[in-house]
Amino acid sequence: MNRRRRIYEGKAKILYEGPEPGTLVCHFKDDATAFNAKKHEIIDGKGVLNNRISEFIFTALNDLGIQTHFIKRLNMREQLIKEVEIIPLEVIVRNVAAGSIAKRLGIEEGTQLPRSVIEFCYKMDSLDDPMVSEEHITAFGWASPQEIDDIMALAIRINDFLCGMFRAVGIRLVDFKIECGRYFEGDTMRVILADEISPDSCRLWDINTNDKMDKDRFRRDMGGMIEAYQEVAKRLGIMIETTPERKGPGPVLVK
Repeated sequence: MNRRRRIYEGKAKILYEGPEPGTLVCHFKDDATAFNAKKHEIIDGKGVLNNRISEFIFTALNDLGIQTHFIKRLNMREQLIKEVEIIPLEVIVRNVAAGSIAKRLGIEEGTQLPRSVIEFCYKMDSLDDPMVSEEHITAFGWASPQEIDDIMALAIRINDFLCGMFRAVGIRLVDFKIECGRYFEGDTMRVILADEISPDSCRLWDINTNDKMDKDRFRRDMGGMIEAYQEVAKRLGIMIETTPERKGPGPVLVK
């Protein structure tokens, strides 16, 4: 991919010019960051796992009729995606109190919320992605009222699907973050899901033990981050136990 033009580099991904107009190639890096990159390490294999997990989830969402930017996986670290105009908002869906909401509202972490809560943050690393209201979003023109409605409808449908999918493999979906983009096709524009859904962008707890299986293991210096991501992939059927053709212990990614 080094021969292709680099379009954008973020904390965990690089976007390259795609092979056809209107497409990009998304490369998943091994960088692990927290607190808007104030904490940073390279975790070998993280990008491969996130690529495969996000591919699995986005494919399932596409099959359900929930439109995403995902087209296909190209290799272990890269996927072909539709080019979209990213809406500068992080959309957080919370089912259980954890992280910032527990601190802000004085709720014990692990408390089931009365209902799922959707929060918006303005995507701006230099400001630490501040929380904003719908009034801020429309006043500053980041999204229209109709786009906000579309984003919230997407978030609710995605949450319903993810809760069921993870529950079926013994994982509790505590919360997750998504990003959306404007996809232009001819004279029409639709708001679709972009970015990724992976243990980097979700809080995932084992249903029986409440063991954390997400990036909080990195944020909180708990260790075992890559093993937790591998366990998520294994439960989703993306990894299988070692076969006779491959020597050595541990799971292997399904091709």
